[in-house]
Amino acid sequence: MNKLSWNQITGGRGGLRYHRRRPPPGAMPGTLVVDADAPPPRLTVLAYGPDGYIEEKVSDLAQLDELCGEWPVVWLNVDSLSDEPLLRAIGDRLDLHRLVLEDVTNLGQRSKVEVYDDLLFIVLRVPELHEGDTAQVSLLLRQGLVVTLQQQPGVFFDGVRDRIRHSKGKIRVRGADYLAYALMDAAVDHYFPVLDAAGLALDSLEDQVFDAPTPETLAQIHSLKRNLVSLRKAIWPYREMLNGLMRDAGPVFADEVQPYLRDCYDHVVRLIDLVEAQRDVASDLLNMYLSMVSNRMNEVMKVLTIIATIFIPLSFIAGLYGMNFDPDASRWNMPELGWAMGYPAALLLMGFVGGGLLLFIRRRGWL
Repeated sequence: MNKLSWNQITGGRGGLRYHRRRPPPGAMPGTLVVDADAPPPRLTVLAYGPDGYIEEKVSDLAQLDELCGEWPVVWLNVDSLSDEPLLRAIGDRLDLHRLVLEDVTNLGQRSKVEVYDDLLFIVLRVPELHEGDTAQVSLLLRQGLVVTLQQQPGVFFDGVRDRIRHSKGKIRVRGADYLAYALMDAAVDHYFPVLDAAGLALDSLEDQVFDAPTPETLAQIHSLKRNLVSLRKAIWPYREMLNGLMRDAGPVFADEVQPYLRDCYDHVVRLIDLVEAQRDVASDLLNMYLSMVSNRMNEVMKVLTIIATIFIPLSFIAGLYGMNFDPDASRWNMPELGWAMGYPAALLLMGFVGGGLLLFIRRRGWL
């Protein structure tokens, strides 16, 4: 198996991060903070019904009134949130609460749903596999109209657009509530490739831990674990959001769409189970890495201790016979110093002592 790091899988960036942008502390409720450096917004409309569809760019929001009168479902998508007057114009046309627009531009929101009379405000967080981030998508749902506002152009909903263009499934014969479900389901399904990539990274790291763990392996495990925690933070609110939609969606979601919401809820539960399991595996890999490094260190220390133990008595013998006493000065001095076989005898004594210690250590199972 090729050893892939999470950074390689996600395009070289280390983690899933939210692009946070908030009003300053103490600002008036409803204050909009837009990114002036972002590209100009692009507005596209996809209107459809059982008999066909139209897709075009729009420059005037007044076109929405004409399209809503002609087509059963109208989907307005806004890429880039850099134009504050445009956002306020959308809010005025849809009669949005000022706090809704604030949440649209505050790009640190968790996934949630808020009910405003005949309108639903839904916040989605969608992962970007190659960027290593999560993007916020705001969704406004009203009878016959869906508005999506994205912080940057993305391909999150290309599959839904393709289904509308080619009349795949039931989407062209359903209402705007079914389109909102399809967009939520697409956002949820985008997490599966990211978790598949995380699974590949875990398999690769497991091989590295068993084969040749290095400090780089430890850094990759920490990075992956941190990314999984970020994924969990992004996925978990979907559960509460979908529970709220199934429990109290107001008059916007028809009863026929409820089974599809439950299916989307099941996908979220699977994602939560998967990310929890992968996070446990990452924690186990971290503990396994530390255990492997500790065991390897213990093995090294054991070998070095055995070598030192064997050489301690040999060093004593060599030191004793290296004191160079004169045997002629006293009969209590070393007589072996004048013996012709003294040197071979000392070597044999050292070999006997070292071999005996090695045999003793081996029989005790220490080696």
